[in-house]
Amino acid sequence: MFNMVLFKREMKGSIKLLIIFCAIITMYVSIIINMYDPQMMKTLDSFAEVMPELMASVGMKTNATSLLGFMVSYLYGFILLIFPMLFCILRGNALIAKYVDKGSMASLAAAPVKRRTVAFTQMIVLVSGILLLILYSAIVELICAKSGFPGELDIKELFILNGGLLCLHLFIGGICFLSSCIFSDTKYSVAFGAGIPAFMYVLRMLANVGGDAEKAKYFTFFTLFHPDGIIAGESSAIVSAFVLFAGAVILYALGIMIFERKDLHI
Repeated sequence: MFNMVLFKREMKGSIKLLIIFCAIITMYVSIIINMYDPQMMKTLDSFAEVMPELMASVGMKTNATSLLGFMVSYLYGFILLIFPMLFCILRGNALIAKYVDKGSMASLAAAPVKRRTVAFTQMIVLVSGILLLILYSAIVELICAKSGFPGELDIKELFILNGGLLCLHLFIGGICFLSSCIFSDTKYSVAFGAGIPAFMYVLRMLANVGGDAEKAKYFTFFTLFHPDGIIAGESSAIVSAFVLFAGAVILYALGIMIFERKDLHI
């Protein structure tokens, strides 16, 4: 059910994207963690007072009482949501729909490899890329925090938090993978694979602003990722992360089943 040759070839295709996104995440993480000092925090709080709705929309909160709380406010509301999501969108489309759209799937279908094996291997490529990106983010956070503020970061809470983040991005990757398996035309695959997560994030931004727009939180899966609740050890936040993981498993399984049965017209 797994093809190592295909896996190695596709992982080479992931390397360039991973390097780009890892570089971007390194830059933002190192800058933001190094801003954790009283003077800079006062400056950030003043920005929040001037533009409260804008700061709230991307999950940025004021008066953080710990380094991890500060990281949650300024990394887990935008940076570590958007860039891994972009990786899921770009890589998810390229693994299935792009091959079918270009007619390249004929070479894979002609080989003595079952469709299920092809789809499962491509799924493992996407999941591996997501796992590497989130793991790298956690390691960079740990290095920056340890070097700049030794003893102030709870390592266990950091990795639990990133476990929840991983569940979220596996779910987003599942949406992208399923769209790629359903549609043979990349424009439709991208429209749904990118459109659904992007729309859900916009709803999250609206919900964060508060007021009447807060009801939007009931219509977006981003609400299931609750970083403050995770680091506080709230059972509801942990359960929500597992719901995202279970949803991801279902989405990937559906994608494989649909690809196995679809007419590729090749």
